[in-house]
Amino acid sequence: MSTLFFQSSGLVFSFEKATLATKLILFFLLGVSSISWTVLLIKLKQIQSAKKQSRKFLRKLKASTKWMGVYFSRENFPGSPHHAVYIAGCKELVNMSAGSFPPAEGFSEKSLLKIKISEKSLKLIQSAIEREIGNQLLLLEEQMILLATAASGAPFIGLLGTVWGVMDAFGELALSGKATLATMAPGVSGSLLSTVMGLVVAIPALFGYNFIVASLKALTIDLENFGTEVLSEIEKRFVVEEPL
Repeated sequence: MSTLFFQSSGLVFSFEKATLATKLILFFLLGVSSISWTVLLIKLKQIQSAKKQSRKFLRKLKASTKWMGVYFSRENFPGSPHHAVYIAGCKELVNMSAGSFPPAEGFSEKSLLKIKISEKSLKLIQSAIEREIGNQLLLLEEQMILLATAASGAPFIGLLGTVWGVMDAFGELALSGKATLATMAPGVSGSLLSTVMGLVVAIPALFGYNFIVASLKALTIDLENFGTEVLSEIEKRFVVEEPL
């Protein structure tokens, strides 16, 4: 059925009549399409996994009787940006309190409750949280440039193939000296296939890029809000006001 569709739609005829330059551009666009679809599916899976793991982590954090219990349990939530931000804040707090109690006592929720940090130290924790938020966003936005390039560049590459093919078709027409529809139509048909291919590549890439950007924007706001919550919890539990 698929063979009959392509034959009836004229795609096979157009490809057969396309010039060598147009065919090379078509194969190039096919490669761009493969890359863009691969990136699109990977990013969708990555974002879905990040949201799933973050929901799992937030449920665990909410259910825990001790706020730093998840940190000391060493439970892993791979791909969760919220967990990574939480760990960054807790780790910086633990590093600051490294010399506050004897080694025999060790680090625990109970021992950490005995320490207090200054507002200046809180700013260091805030910087660590902000750095981790930036790192997580960079991971989520990685390779998005490939989708943007495919969405914006594929139509122009297709247009290049069309213009090149039409130029060759008119050149052959001038050499033959027969300006008839039968001699001109095959070359033009093959050239237009390049534009079609460019649009076929660009449209899914554009829609996928816009969807992912919208998802990342919502995730960014949520992650920044969570970073503020982590900082507020640390301030409420461990910060002592400095005397004037």
